[in-house]
Amino acid sequence: TAFATPRQNVGTIDTDQSVFCEASLQRAMSQLAKPVEQSIGSKLSAQFQPVHLEIINESFMHNVPKGAETHFRVVVVSDMFDGMPLVKRHRSVQHSLKAELETGVHALSIEAKTPKQWTDSGHQVGSSPSCMGGFGK
Repeated sequence: TAFATPRQNVGTIDTDQSVFCEASLQRAMSQLAKPVEQSIGSKLSAQFQPVHLEIINESFMHNVPKGAETHFRVVVVSDMFDGMPLVKRHRSVQHSLKAELETGVHALSIEAKTPKQWTDSGHQVGSSPSCMGGFGK
């Protein structure tokens, strides 16, 4: 299962001239510049074989440098969560991303659902809380 990142500009190839359109080039360049996001997607895909996966970089909502990869929300929908308590789901996602959490990911919001829960929710992703300014403010 491929992972989806919302709000990406998907480009096309101009087959008549065999050149990438600008949107495609921008998407390719932005993916190269997002190693943490790609790592998260690869690890969660391998570990949970999700039927739906979203990795949302919410760093822009916080007081971090432009382009930072420090705050993420993940939506993982997998049959593997069936019968698993919510706390155990979250722990298993955190365990899968241990390296990222130890090397720069400051915040990780997790929605870990079964396919039935995802369908029952209307495929809705909850909103993230507002940034409180960090550093105990």
